[in-house]
Amino acid sequence: MARQAFPPPRRLGEAGAITRDHIADARRNLGRHLARRRKTVGLRQVDLGKLIRYSRSAIAGVEAGRDNTTRIFWYNADIALGARGTLLSLFDEFDALVRSLHAQNARARDQERQQFGLPPVPLTPDVAASRVVCVGCGPAVVGRWTRREVRALREALRMSVRAFAEHLGVTMTTVADWEHRTTPAPPRLAAQSLLDQALTLANTNSKARFRLLLDGQCQADTR
Repeated sequence: MARQAFPPPRRLGEAGAITRDHIADARRNLGRHLARRRKTVGLRQVDLGKLIRYSRSAIAGVEAGRDNTTRIFWYNADIALGARGTLLSLFDEFDALVRSLHAQNARARDQERQQFGLPPVPLTPDVAASRVVCVGCGPAVVGRWTRREVRALREALRMSVRAFAEHLGVTMTTVADWEHRTTPAPPRLAAQSLLDQALTLANTNSKARFRLLLDGQCQADTR
């Protein structure tokens, strides 16, 4: 089957400010590309879900632009649909747009501090070594994922172990191992990156819940 060329998700000009509406539009556009490719090869949503180990409802959510997902989802979908890297490339462009929004917001916060004569937020050794860093209302950043952060992310996303495993494209056993491992060793680097992406693509409310859940766990540990 000849490769079908899809136009990239919507991009802004260099002078334009990226907004969350643009991210939402790009996510919906990305989902439409997935649906179009799936229909081109004659698969139903349930068929694609079985091939890449996702539920039909998860596929439907991605195609409708309602749900976030990870790079491994698009990697597996690209292979299953014979897209020859097209779908994965489109996701990478979308992911770059999300990261650009985060960078833009960080610059705006720095400019606001400068406007009011406030010094930049210092990155002290203690802050750099901490597992979760939150600067203003920006994205949470995890230095090293342990069972505490993994569970907090799953609960922040309001997902069961099964749904979270589908969201990441891993098995339920893998998620359970991450959350309940008794040894201090963290998940492998590939898994760390997978969890980083899931957190990056989470919506604002989920990120806020993630930080609150971790704060609550830290306070409980110190009692």
